[in-house]
Amino acid sequence: MLKQISPLILVAAVTACSTPIDRRQANDTDQNYQDLTVAPELIIPAGLNKPTYSKEFDIPDVGAKANQELVGATLDIRPPLQVLPMAEGTRVEEGSENIKIVVESIDTEIDLKEEMFDVLKEYFADKSISLRSEDYEKGTLETDWIENDEVIESSLWGSDKVYKLKQRYLYTVDVRPHGRSGNLTIDLIDHEESYDGDLQDILLSGEDKRRYTIDRLNDSISYISIERAKALKAKRLKQSLGIDVNLITEAEETAYWLADAKFKRTWDRLRIVLPEMGFEIIDMDSNKGLLYINVTDDSGFWSSLWSEKELPIEAGSYRIELKDAADDKTEIHLLNAENEPLSSEVVTAIYEGFSELMQEDRKVR
Repeated sequence: MLKQISPLILVAAVTACSTPIDRRQANDTDQNYQDLTVAPELIIPAGLNKPTYSKEFDIPDVGAKANQELVGATLDIRPPLQVLPMAEGTRVEEGSENIKIVVESIDTEIDLKEEMFDVLKEYFADKSISLRSEDYEKGTLETDWIENDEVIESSLWGSDKVYKLKQRYLYTVDVRPHGRSGNLTIDLIDHEESYDGDLQDILLSGEDKRRYTIDRLNDSISYISIERAKALKAKRLKQSLGIDVNLITEAEETAYWLADAKFKRTWDRLRIVLPEMGFEIIDMDSNKGLLYINVTDDSGFWSSLWSEKELPIEAGSYRIELKDAADDKTEIHLLNAENEPLSSEVVTAIYEGFSELMQEDRKVR
């Protein structure tokens, strides 16, 4: 049956096409130049002096660790690929046959190993790559055959001649115990090439494996980069949203503020809001939940908020203490320099201006 084909494809069909094997080999590899062990010398006619040969361009002897079989048609002449760790929080560490990408956490509230597993599985689904095995405890994801077909010769009346590349890869995710960083390693574990249904005898060198793993890794990291960019934008948007703060007054306790957010988000928000209130942050200890602050009596915030009224808090040194509360909320306590709670009257007087700034949505940059 005659195929429908465009004029452009018809022109390409009658043009000589090279296979992937042709593109990796030097021209005229069928010649016996690789059998030469000594470079031929010039034949000097009688009566002429022999010229002085320069050693500048002499090819050095092959090293002891070099693969002696990689000559002629078996030698891959393609230039090496470059590793492109494009994703946020990634950098590269190269091995002999595999590539290791160091991945840093971009959000302390998200488990890094879980993030890497999820984004890799999304990548496989997006590329229609099936998994042969998955082991979360060991941190491994083994792919099924990944096939790439390239039409070498297109026939109008019969089937096309196709060059097929089939490979399987092992992805390994290794996160350090502290959970802030880990490694992503990709290994080529199976490889087949065929042309028009006939298997090709391909001897893969270490450089061949590196080339394939780098290509696969760059494609994977490109996808991870997009997903991490989305996650960072979502995180910035979340951080830009205001936090509701309630005033808690109980008869037996000094008043305090209750933020409707987890500790980390409340902490980050306070670092923005406190300077805007005229509170100078001079030190901080997130492990203890303490922010050490100074208050001056010339703050523009206070004068605009209370007009001609006296400041509800005297100038001096103070502390802000954060404590985890139920339902993912955070208690905010205002203390003096001696670590004693301020009176409920002062906490209540500051609450209105403080809560307005905490609840204010900020622009995402």
